[in-house]
Amino acid sequence: MRRAILVSILLLAAACGPAATTPATTATAVPSTATPTALPSSTPEPTPTFTPPPPTPLPRFFTEEFDGRLPDWAILQSNQVSLPGTRVEDGMLFFELVVPYQWVYAIFGAEEYSDARVDGLVQSRGTSPEALGLICRYSEANGWYEFNISSDGTYSVLFGQWLAAGVATYTPIASARSEYLEPGAARNEIGLSCQKDTLSLYINGKLFRNLDVSRFGLEEGRLGLTAASFDNVPVRAVFDWVKVSLP
Repeated sequence: MRRAILVSILLLAAACGPAATTPATTATAVPSTATPTALPSSTPEPTPTFTPPPPTPLPRFFTEEFDGRLPDWAILQSNQVSLPGTRVEDGMLFFELVVPYQWVYAIFGAEEYSDARVDGLVQSRGTSPEALGLICRYSEANGWYEFNISSDGTYSVLFGQWLAAGVATYTPIASARSEYLEPGAARNEIGLSCQKDTLSLYINGKLFRNLDVSRFGLEEGRLGLTAASFDNVPVRAVFDWVKVSLP
């Protein structure tokens, strides 16, 4: 699939091809990076440190339908510009990226999980290609797994890890075109299960791939959502709902 590598200002890099033949890519940002802040997003702070929101009464496993404010979620975003378009609107979580090579993560901060599954219903309303996806086992110290789809009919799986303030590395685990993806502006239900050393990928109710990620050694972390632009803008992503469950 066509992927673009972030340079200079972003922390997101993607790649095509299997991890066995493709080295890790290092994306270097300018010295100031972002700190997650509770929705609505605010001006980024100068480190990637995650600050969990206060405890809330949400159960450990739940469905979020985005029908109000989200005190349990925090925003981590690119350092060049804030994202005033990151908001809850009409019962959906809305991301709007207006700068090339821009990214945003929404991290569920109230819980950490070892084995868990996260599903979401997502729609692209902007230009293509883009990256829209799910995150599991997010840890500031150890890294995270990321499953992205694009409205051009492709998907990718990445291992991301902070190297230092302003510097992250993304190792491609898998990427391909999928017959199960509805292209263009169609809605797609995607799922990511993290169980022991296996990632299981779902598209529109179909389990289509299992990946061995034992070499990365992640044992637990937070769950989240992600959206990113490449050289095309605007990118608009809408999540109708997110479900957290046992794998």
